[in-house]
Amino acid sequence: MSDSPSEKLEELIESLQEQFEDKGCEAHLAFGEATLVVPRGELFGVALRLRDGKSFGFEQLMDVCGVDLLAYGQSEWDTESASSTGFGRGAVRGGAERSGPEARFCVVYHLLSQRRNHRLRLRVLLEADPPIVDSVVGVWSSADWFEREAFDMYGILFEGHPDLRRILTDYGFIGHPFRKDFPLIGHVEMRYDPDRQRVVYEPVQIEPRTLVPKVIRADSRYLNREGQKPSDDADASDA
Repeated sequence: MSDSPSEKLEELIESLQEQFEDKGCEAHLAFGEATLVVPRGELFGVALRLRDGKSFGFEQLMDVCGVDLLAYGQSEWDTESASSTGFGRGAVRGGAERSGPEARFCVVYHLLSQRRNHRLRLRVLLEADPPIVDSVVGVWSSADWFEREAFDMYGILFEGHPDLRRILTDYGFIGHPFRKDFPLIGHVEMRYDPDRQRVVYEPVQIEPRTLVPKVIRADSRYLNREGQKPSDDADASDA
């Protein structure tokens, strides 16, 4: 009888820990998937062994994405309650202490082994400013555009990438829009100038403001004992 999926997953994590412990890697289970945390300087060598090792065979790179950990551990929007007006999730600034890794950025790689039917998540924490990590295009060619996207959105540099340039934003775009400190209104605004007959860039004219989502839920948690909505809605219906 073949091993169960959970047993295979445990065996994979144990194998990862044994093979890469000398590289300073840490293998564990996270969100139901094997995860390997790799030091920044060991990424390329570990990637090669994961692809070519007989006990691994991760021949496919499914995804690469960046993560900004600037506000990690601050859960000002995490709530299960809402007021009768629907504005119960206003932002509370200040007082929240960050809990978690000291690194500002993280690069996450998702690998697939078709031969062994295994999936693996790689995580590389980046403490450098600017954040720099080795490109894995030489290991998995599919990393090409993924790494360009992470560079464009987060400003993460991939050393050794054959053509590291923006892929989603416009030419001359300023900043990296997925960074947590990037302003919601951007740095510049674009419009067509009929006098110059071309597109021009100008300083943003929008006043910065705090966005507070209006949440209106129609479920049992927000009904009173008589099965009605809050009093404001009840009065309106009587009128």
